[in-house]
Amino acid sequence: MYAYISLLAVILTYGMETAFFRFYILEPNKKKLFFTSMVSLISTTLLFIILIYLFIKPITTIIHIGGHPEIIFWCAFIVSFDAITAIPFAKLRAENRAKKFALIKVINILVNVVFNLFFLLLCPWMLKNGYLTDIVNMIYSKNVGVGYIFISNLIASVFTILLLLPDILKTEYKFDFPLLKSMLIYALPLLIFGLAGIVNETMDRIFLSYLSPPDIAMRQVGIYSACYKITLFMTILIQAFKYAAEPFFFSQSKEQNAKQVYADVMNYFVIACSLIFLGIMLYIDIVKYFVDKPYYEGLKIVPILLLANMFLGIFYNLSVWYKLTNQTKWGAYISIFGAIITIVLNYSLIPILGYMGSAWATLACYASMMVVSYLIGQKKFYIQYCLKNFFVFLTGAIILYFISIYIKPERFLFRMAFNTLLFVGYIALLYFYEFQHKFRSKKV
Repeated sequence: MYAYISLLAVILTYGMETAFFRFYILEPNKKKLFFTSMVSLISTTLLFIILIYLFIKPITTIIHIGGHPEIIFWCAFIVSFDAITAIPFAKLRAENRAKKFALIKVINILVNVVFNLFFLLLCPWMLKNGYLTDIVNMIYSKNVGVGYIFISNLIASVFTILLLLPDILKTEYKFDFPLLKSMLIYALPLLIFGLAGIVNETMDRIFLSYLSPPDIAMRQVGIYSACYKITLFMTILIQAFKYAAEPFFFSQSKEQNAKQVYADVMNYFVIACSLIFLGIMLYIDIVKYFVDKPYYEGLKIVPILLLANMFLGIFYNLSVWYKLTNQTKWGAYISIFGAIITIVLNYSLIPILGYMGSAWATLACYASMMVVSYLIGQKKFYIQYCLKNFFVFLTGAIILYFISIYIKPERFLFRMAFNTLLFVGYIALLYFYEFQHKFRSKKV
């Protein structure tokens, strides 16, 4: 169900979030832009809810959730509320109100977690031990079971709407159809971009479950998914970067030194990703405890997936060229190209390599998208990226990682001490190569 939510989240926002950032720079009347965007999203969301209500029975049959149509309704409202909040959140980002943005996001997570704990742990414990049973029975039923995960998420989404309500209501109630038309022309290719992105992010698990031998299919998916979690640190960096970079890139577009700023951002992004890659791999003996021991055999996919996510982050960095030149169709083309690579390589490699095939397919997909975006972008919107720096940073991290593999003291403390020396050495390389170089350039 959450896989469907991810897909529907892309469909129901249909690129309007990025379009809002683009037109926030171009449209002088910000309140009119906000109201027009909100009317569009609310209208399509209401249409979606109506369609779910009308076709609930066939939908229940198709996705094999017979007997529990209420879960579909809960998920429909979760994704609908999230779609409606996309523009208010975008407005906070465009206005550089990062503290409020982060606070509401954190409250959403906390409310979700608290209600999950309440329904899944506290209520059963209270009933078992005879505490306030009459009250608990009024609000809790063990028959709902896993449904409380969705109910908790829905409650968190409602809290988010309420927290954003002052920003939603504080606007100018003026709808501009020509503005909406321009926004949709800009945004719709990004819908295709998002759908292809979902394919790239989720098809590996689907292919693993269908192409692996039936007796080990779910085990393959479990190992792959568990070890993928270790890339969380890289994923968090990329997600944070996406939240901050999009409004920043658009706001900088009118500055004379904008292209130099974009190049500098890329430079520091690659440094941060390289540090995370090396840090995780040098301390993998500690980081591996994020997953259970039966999954340790899949740790060999972690460096591959870390590099893949780094390349995805670089691709997001490079996407500035087609967003600023209003050529969002290229984002759709490149994502479709990546989706084709994902499908073909997963289909080809999984029967041979199992979950390793999925990892290599992910790396090939994001690396190809990165290279293609760079080559086309340099022709359409030239930015003087320092490729030499990127090569030095990435190659240095990979070389030190291989050194840690081949020189591996048996005792844990000695191994950690040696790897710490490697990590400190890498930081020194970054300092002398990058920061000292910039200092000498300014001095000259």
